Amino acid sequence: QVQLVESGGGLVQVGDSLRLSCAASGLLFSNYVMGWFRQAPGKEREFVTTISRNGGSTVYRDSVKGRFTISRDNAKNTVYLQMNSLKPEDTAVYYCAADRHFITTTVTTEAREYDHWGQGTQVTVSS
Repeated sequence: QVQLVESGGGLVQVGDSLRLSCAASGLLFSNYVMGWFRQAPGKEREFVTTISRNGGSTVYRDSVKGRFTISRDNAKNTVYLQMNSLKPEDTAVYYCAADRHFITTTVTTEAREYDHWGQGTQVTVSS
């Protein structure tokens, strides 16, 4: 049974940092492209960032470029999201997702491509 468990969310002030983690089990982690998505109240889920199987390729949505960094540790079956300079508009439930893919350098930005999802972790940025 595949499980993705996010952690690290919380309530922070504008300009603060948070590091989210997503621990995967029940799958061969290195075979999966990993992504982070978020959903704010009353809004649709949106893509945040993705990382290839080998960690060499990443893509970010424009609004988080230069502030967020995705990384992965295949030995620990974990993907991370380092979030710096947080803004109120970053407030959302953050979800990690896994996409089984054959190519080690590919990334996935479309939610419909992902096979497995975590339960989410709340990030609230207070002004």
